[in-house]
Amino acid sequence: MIETILFIATSFLVGLSGSIVPGPMLTVTISESIKKGFKAGPLVVSGHIMVEIALIIAILAGLGWIIGSKIASLVIGFVGGSVLVFMGISTAKSQKSLSEASKNDTMNQRYGSVVGGVITSISNPYFFIWWATIGCAFMLKGLELAGLFGLFGFLIGHWSADLSWYSLVSFFSSRGSKIMNDRSYRTVMKICGAFLIVLGVYFIISTQMN
Repeated sequence: MIETILFIATSFLVGLSGSIVPGPMLTVTISESIKKGFKAGPLVVSGHIMVEIALIIAILAGLGWIIGSKIASLVIGFVGGSVLVFMGISTAKSQKSLSEASKNDTMNQRYGSVVGGVITSISNPYFFIWWATIGCAFMLKGLELAGLFGLFGFLIGHWSADLSWYSLVSFFSSRGSKIMNDRSYRTVMKICGAFLIVLGVYFIISTQMN
């Protein structure tokens, strides 16, 4: 039992070490939280978790070798990088005021952030590489340690790390929006957009060169 608890704690720390690394999901969480408040962080993470559940099912079905293959990395790097560049350009070019951005309808308020979590996950080739290597190793260790309970323990630790970090980011981003004017809001959107463009270009170049 103690070994399983330590395994869950280790899964949390490993997940947290990956979560705090700046990436497209962090950028989208900040931009969404400024517009929609604290709830954007957990919603982005829920989209991310949906992708991970599908990926876990694929790995357990024996498709882990495809996910981590060179061809998959090239395709995901190019397509995903292109999507991030498009998202970055759209974000940077937005001229909406903070009040206009906050007046989306209820469906967009709820599902826009979830979709953002899905897109930033599937567009990141290193997300798939992590799951095909480190993630797969932890899953097998969990199964070896305590069967399905061990696997669920890994997922609880991993997802708790994502939820904790991005909720924290969302909280502080939403607090900042309370004192932010339209000019500073547009500046933040331009910075977020530029970062997504840089990441997209990096994904395209790095995966084609490896």
